[in-house]
Amino acid sequence: MTYIDEHKHLFGVEPICRALMQFGWPIASSTYRAACRRLPSARARRDAWLCRQIRRVYEANYGVYGARKVWLALNREGVEVARCTVERLMRHMGLRGVVRGKPRRTTIADQHAARPVDLVQRRFHADRPNRLWVADFTYVPTWSGMVYVAFVIDVYSRRILGWRAASSMKTALVLDALEMAIWARGRHGTTDLSGLIHHHDAGSQYTSIAFTERLAAAGVDASVGTVADAYDNALAESTIGLFKTELITPRGPWRTCDQVEIATLEYVDWYNHRRPHSGAADLPPAAFETLHQARLTEAGPQPV
Repeated sequence: MTYIDEHKHLFGVEPICRALMQFGWPIASSTYRAACRRLPSARARRDAWLCRQIRRVYEANYGVYGARKVWLALNREGVEVARCTVERLMRHMGLRGVVRGKPRRTTIADQHAARPVDLVQRRFHADRPNRLWVADFTYVPTWSGMVYVAFVIDVYSRRILGWRAASSMKTALVLDALEMAIWARGRHGTTDLSGLIHHHDAGSQYTSIAFTERLAAAGVDASVGTVADAYDNALAESTIGLFKTELITPRGPWRTCDQVEIATLEYVDWYNHRRPHSGAADLPPAAFETLHQARLTEAGPQPV
């Protein structure tokens, strides 16, 4: 419904419905129009009202309240609502309370920024290099403060093309990782990236003007997953999970940003050139790409 609402003025309802059916989302144009005429149910209307009340209480209290505290605050105000309802709606909105030793929020969406559509829809598959890149960043606690490490990964080979470590999670962090990925491909002769999809989350760093303009200048199509949904960028998060499991956790504690940066440099070289990856036929990502290129050379020029 939401997708059709946002794009029907460009393509029309019937063509969109036909396209969705090809991707396994059967919906008839008559069904869409009937749904538009149908009034929201009483539960949907109450949920929408409760979501506004929950967000108001959450934001008025430094964004630290969990479901229990929000539920108590609402009931003190005379808003009668079940705790399980508050828990359900907070999950839906991606709100969570602060906890001791809580994970730091790296995906902080800019509600006012233009957001590209999700071109991937959790289909993390590519038939050759430079068809789909995924990107994300994580945090590493050090004695001198928090360090953030960004990655860009080619889905075909699982190769880490770009990365950057910095002491702040500003746009420059993810932009530098993207520049490294573009440089890495250009270094091996790939200067035309048209048709490439760059998939990332809805963090404000990725939806910033500087980042989106750089993608456009490189001829790359941006794709953004939904907020508070780890599965929409699962492959990038899986790679980051390996990075933290294989390097950060066992070799800590970390002291400085420079130490993390040097260790990440060594890890990426090992990951790309020596570590077998199940997603690359149990070959290191660089070797998997070399094999792909060898097959293309053996096949000769392809008919246009």
